[in-house]
Amino acid sequence: MILYPAIDLKDGNCVRLLRGDMEAATVFGTDPAAQARAFQDAGAEWLHLVDLNGAFAGKPVNAAAVEAILAATSIPTQLGGGIRDMATIEAWLNRGLTRVILGTVAVEDPDLVHQAAAAFPGRIAVGIDARAGRVATRGWATETDIDAIDLARRFQDAGVAAIIYTDIDRDGAMGGPNIAATEALARAVTIPVIASGGVSSLADLTALAQTGVIAGAISGRALYDGAIDLKQALQILA
Repeated sequence: MILYPAIDLKDGNCVRLLRGDMEAATVFGTDPAAQARAFQDAGAEWLHLVDLNGAFAGKPVNAAAVEAILAATSIPTQLGGGIRDMATIEAWLNRGLTRVILGTVAVEDPDLVHQAAAAFPGRIAVGIDARAGRVATRGWATETDIDAIDLARRFQDAGVAAIIYTDIDRDGAMGGPNIAATEALARAVTIPVIASGGVSSLADLTALAQTGVIAGAISGRALYDGAIDLKQALQILA
């Protein structure tokens, strides 16, 4: 199972939100590129970036910070937040991102996901963010009646590289991930599923890995707070 250190970008800074609330942002650093380098130096195999402003604006906002991270590191990097058309997808992939994550458009324009996955094999991930199993979009501000597993199944044969499943109520709360819901999703599709939201201890990582079906886990706040030691976590997962 791959551990993805998370860098959430708001106004050019590294932050963590509590349950997706932009007003409940804690700034953990003002130099995202330096943070990315530190994760790489600790042995991270991947980076997970989120343009939080972009998720609300519907277009890239923290591009300068993302480009600085790409310039400062050499490991694969994925980005989500505000990527909602083919031109933006193509532009980001051409700038050096390994994968882009499509969340809102997976609900609002699923054909775009299919088109992008066909045009860029292995480089498109779907972000499914849910409260109580129901999908939320547009920076988690818009609630839908769509079941997370039903949405995932729509992309079963699209050729997407991964599904990133976030339990919004767990995100940033340091209370542990929703292992049952994530495992159920992973068993419902053959697409690799990455767990996000609440991953806050080595025990959480071990429990996710022991399901045998979860391909990755994203952690942010726990790495900044020191609740998870990145080097130790990577050794355990290896």
